Amino acid sequence: MIYVIGIGPGAIEKMSEEAKIAINHSDIIVGYKTYIKLIESLLTKQEVVSNGMRGEVERCREAIELSRTGKTVSVISSGDAGVYGMAGLIYELANADDVIKVIPGITASSASAACLGAPLMHDYCHISLSDLLTPYDLIMDRVKHAAHGDFVICFYNPKSHGRKDHIKVALDHIKAIQGEHILVGVVKDASREEEASYIFKIDEVDYDLIDMTSMVIVGNQATKVIHGKMVTPRGYHV
Repeated sequence: MIYVIGIGPGAIEKMSEEAKIAINHSDIIVGYKTYIKLIESLLTKQEVVSNGMRGEVERCREAIELSRTGKTVSVISSGDAGVYGMAGLIYELANADDVIKVIPGITASSASAACLGAPLMHDYCHISLSDLLTPYDLIMDRVKHAAHGDFVICFYNPKSHGRKDHIKVALDHIKAIQGEHILVGVVKDASREEEASYIFKIDEVDYDLIDMTSMVIVGNQATKVIHGKMVTPRGYHV
């Protein structure tokens, strides 16, 4: 049996009861070492298998092989395992007779939206700015299409050491299509001790605040600041 568990944004209290029960019932926990550290307080007798950030394929393969020995294995993912997480990779590598159960978690966009206010009250989309698995030009095409569609846009993986300018290029595309009044929310370390959130106009964004643990949410034409919070009205009134 393989559980693929979304542990949420980091705080234990934001994990589902189903996720906690699955971890408790597991013989082996498999995950990125940083995420293992977030759930250490839940671990008792379980064996732990962990490695570095880019070892996803190896982790999934090992989890599948361990489950075939009769062990109950939990593969953990931050946020929701089915949103830029480990669930898809497990299914790609598994066989039809492997028993898999995906347990959802609070994804980064939901956690970050709660910090900012209520920016996701109307149609929105998710775009990852990581070009490790998706060509850069395709990512930017999606950004432009989302801007033309006036979606609220949640940017995952907005910046890393190897792609410092992707988020600026993306926001420049949006500004050219949507205008300079569009609001941008930046949330760092949502639901963790270092949590901080900021709201900017799109031409005033402080890019130095954005890092690998940040989520960037770009509003649509109707998004506004209400009581100091970023809010997209439920009805579409520009």
